[in-house]
Amino acid sequence: MRAPPRVALARLPTPLQPLDRLSAELGGPRIWVKRDDLTESGACGNKIRKLEFVIAEALAQGCDTLVTCGGLQSNHCRATALLGARLGLAVELVLRGAPSPDPDGNLFLDLLAGATVHTFAASRYQRELPALLDACAQAVRVRGGKPYVIPTGASDGIGVWGYLQASEELAADLRAVGIHPRHVIVATGSGGTQAGLTAGLHLHAPQTLVHGVAVCDDAAWFRDKVRADLLHWKQRYGSSLDLDALRIDTLDAYVGPGYGHADEATHQTIRRVARVEGLLLDPVYTGKAFHGMLEELGAGRLAEADDIVFVHTGGMFGMFAQRAGLLGTGHATATATSGPSQR
Repeated sequence: MRAPPRVALARLPTPLQPLDRLSAELGGPRIWVKRDDLTESGACGNKIRKLEFVIAEALAQGCDTLVTCGGLQSNHCRATALLGARLGLAVELVLRGAPSPDPDGNLFLDLLAGATVHTFAASRYQRELPALLDACAQAVRVRGGKPYVIPTGASDGIGVWGYLQASEELAADLRAVGIHPRHVIVATGSGGTQAGLTAGLHLHAPQTLVHGVAVCDDAAWFRDKVRADLLHWKQRYGSSLDLDALRIDTLDAYVGPGYGHADEATHQTIRRVARVEGLLLDPVYTGKAFHGMLEELGAGRLAEADDIVFVHTGGMFGMFAQRAGLLGTGHATATATSGPSQR
């Protein structure tokens, strides 16, 4: 089956790298990381792979404004804002939560990129999201624009293509380094990345099982969401893939205090990985997923694993809005010293 048109926005392929220092410390399987945090500069992460296909569809329909939604620190919204600016498209963001007087992290970049931001209390957002998106799109039409509404995380039957193609790329990486991992781990929040990997690796590396580590909701929600995205994809593009043959696996024990919040155990994992490997994880997505992977390995629930692959979906900018928790109480401080003058 031929993929639909895409706009080439990401820097691909991304590298697959071993984390040998951490693997030696842990004494378990060799951990590899697929560096999708390197897909771009400002618009980095997993969202750009999905947006390549979604934005191509928006352009094919002649749209001039992208309308989408997420939390205040949404990586997807930040990527959409920056890519919209690159392509000369207006961007309208419907965000959940109350912004601070001094925007930070992803929200800062949304505003810097010129996106129009509409914020709503979490309760109203959760209750009325479809109506809020419709109202935003209608306001664009009243102004003479043509909106294209992108669902949360660009996770739908079109966005699935991003990680269907990424799966083919990852399978080629595995062949190049000569490994046959039984397990691939990825953070899952809106389900689209997990959907694409689950179907794609079923096709291109059938020995692997994709484990989505939930950052919100539970395993039942993700089972239904992944199936819904893949069914939309199958019906839209006429795939013959048997969806009943797919194993959709979600680990939902590592959500912690809730979406956008991490516990101290996750913060410790983020600090450990940064200090041992120089690899940055975020407290919303990848930190929870990596922590979940280490916990599952420690408990012996990822059996028969000589190698294990972690798909790094980005999220670095969201770290800056949660500095205090990430550094911890005993962190090193910068000390001013006298020295040669700097010119």
